Amino acid sequence: MEVTRRESLVLGAGLAMGAAAQAAVPGTGLGESLNRAARRGGRRFGAAIGMGRPGHVEGAFADPQYRRIIASECGLIVPENELKWGWVRRSPTGFDFSGADRLLAWAEAHGLALRGHNLVWHHPKWWPDWVTNYDFGARPAAEAARLLGEHIETVCRRYGTRIRSYDVVNEAVAAETGAMRETVFSRAMGSADDVLDLAFRTARRAAPHAQLVYNDYMSWEPGNETHRTGVLRLLERMRKRGTPVDALGVQSHIGSGNNVGDPSVFGPHDERAWRRFLDEVTGMGYDLLITEFDVNDRGIEGDIATRDRAVADYARAYLDLMLSYRQLGDVLAWGITDNYSWLQQRPPRRDGLPKRPTPYDSEYRPKPLRTAMAAAFRGAVPRRA
Repeated sequence: MEVTRRESLVLGAGLAMGAAAQAAVPGTGLGESLNRAARRGGRRFGAAIGMGRPGHVEGAFADPQYRRIIASECGLIVPENELKWGWVRRSPTGFDFSGADRLLAWAEAHGLALRGHNLVWHHPKWWPDWVTNYDFGARPAAEAARLLGEHIETVCRRYGTRIRSYDVVNEAVAAETGAMRETVFSRAMGSADDVLDLAFRTARRAAPHAQLVYNDYMSWEPGNETHRTGVLRLLERMRKRGTPVDALGVQSHIGSGNNVGDPSVFGPHDERAWRRFLDEVTGMGYDLLITEFDVNDRGIEGDIATRDRAVADYARAYLDLMLSYRQLGDVLAWGITDNYSWLQQRPPRRDGLPKRPTPYDSEYRPKPLRTAMAAAFRGAVPRRA
């Protein structure tokens, strides 16, 4: 999509406004923004924002206070849902980009970039019903490739260079087994690897300027070993086939459990195993991103101050490790205030209280987590040029 002269003027004004605002976070006394802190090491900080769905509760974008924090703290945003198939393509006959277009226009007006999330969510649960029930006809492999390629090309070509990083494929590895998930597309085309190869090669042709990312949620906590191994094997296969993947997106939904001996702190995590995993990924030549960061305090007991301290300490340890890698680029939180976090709709805490997984609480006040994130950014090694 070409940018008109008027759009260029709006974008230029937004960049200047965004740079000025991020020298300090207005009305908070916090000093530099999280994005400014991240920029010290050559990275950007961003966060997810969503518009909600028609007939459902409005998303965070409708909240001016949420938008204010995003504009003050971030250098980029990622749509929570508005570029997924269920929003962009609700039928086989057309596309609806109204939500994504609105988010991108707002981002550009405030000097923010926008990541593309996602072109293919390779999980049978998350396709629209029409895809699940689609008749691929007498030549299913060819029709599946056509449909998938059409979708990726349409999205990438619509936004051109306005989007410079895409989660091309999301969550293709089953956490429980480490095997590739089966979907309607993998069954039609012969294998999940065929789907991923087509997706990345199509994205490279349609968006040659963009960083192409494989995104998944493996973690440093116990029980993730099989998932990590499956992701490594996938990355190895893609590298051997020459599949054009630039980076691994590490979602970084961390936390949830507590220490049996001390329920006010998080349970064990295996830093050595996690480093071995990251070393293997980067050793294959992949870059890293943190794409969906939050800290689930579902299992942490104690008062608010105790819980917030535990979240901040746990996050700092994780971010310090991740930011010790020069291959790590942008860092994005999956939501910036507690009241709009997706985790509030997940299994509740035993005490029934809301979770506190993001840098700002439900009253839009900065929390110790924000302080820990800023400190981690300031202490990070510079990103590899």
